[in-house]
Amino acid sequence: MTGSDPLPVAVTCGDPSGIGPEIIVAAWAALKDELPFFVIGDPRHVPAGTRIVAIDAPADAPAAMAGGLPVLRHAFPKPARPGHPDPENAAGVVEAIQRAVELVGEGAASALCTAPVSKRELVSHAGFAFPGQTEFLAHRAGGGQPVMMLASAELKVVPVTTHIPISEVPRALNAELLEATIRVTDRALREDFGVSEPQRIAVAGLNPHAGEDGVLGDEDAIVIAPVCDRLRAEGMSISGPHAADTMFHASARASYDAAITMYHDQALIPIKTLAFEGGVNTTLGLPFVRTSPDHGTAFDIAGSGKASPASMIAALRLARKVAATRLANKCK
Repeated sequence: MTGSDPLPVAVTCGDPSGIGPEIIVAAWAALKDELPFFVIGDPRHVPAGTRIVAIDAPADAPAAMAGGLPVLRHAFPKPARPGHPDPENAAGVVEAIQRAVELVGEGAASALCTAPVSKRELVSHAGFAFPGQTEFLAHRAGGGQPVMMLASAELKVVPVTTHIPISEVPRALNAELLEATIRVTDRALREDFGVSEPQRIAVAGLNPHAGEDGVLGDEDAIVIAPVCDRLRAEGMSISGPHAADTMFHASARASYDAAITMYHDQALIPIKTLAFEGGVNTTLGLPFVRTSPDHGTAFDIAGSGKASPASMIAALRLARKVAATRLANKCK
């Protein structure tokens, strides 16, 4: 690596008692000659035997990669036991994310990649007032509508509503939210993923068979269809609302660049079926690039050596790629 390399990616440690530390180390082993990044966390939480290079600033990370995992020290109150989250470490998890956002905002890092956190631990012990990291990052960025995309080579899918009970979805779903989600997705396809015109977006219905002409629910006709019609009239390549159960087989996926779904599992079930280890969670609409592995802390296997780093590796590669695409577009 040389001084002309792009800025490194900032990686947050996530919950240090989960699989985050081990998949970060595995990602470093796989990417040390390809992609510079550094971890914000406590060196005590890195798996034993790992080669660590303590760095003083993100700019030190590219040169450090060959020698070991670059770690920008962020002290936590307690050591970490795999599989046993410590309440006293919860606040440190949030602080590491905040620090990463500041570094990306200052231009010291090209993108942010977040390791998995336990929302239960953060809510219970750190006063975390957000449904997930997506919403927290949008808040730190100054507000706005956060849009969560799950991306893989096989599928890009966006849920309009995210971390809420299924019983609340019909009340939360409205035309303004749906339209904002589609517009953010359309822009991201162009500016982050380099999809050429037209950006084809398929929109799922909420109810079985997209409501079956009102027999199985009227949200599809009253809320979803008018938004699709209005955006089509503007020139967007929008199709739907479609019956969600026929949107995700191979020939259907070939007809669009991204799918918009109405709730969490409508999006995550197909992508985790198609790309369980290679899917990436990325937040659209932020002023900085953020990606994350598409899985949780996996406390049950933490420290066992069973965790696959595939999603973390994919998340780092996507962060680097999107950051480069944004930079290229900015320079045009």
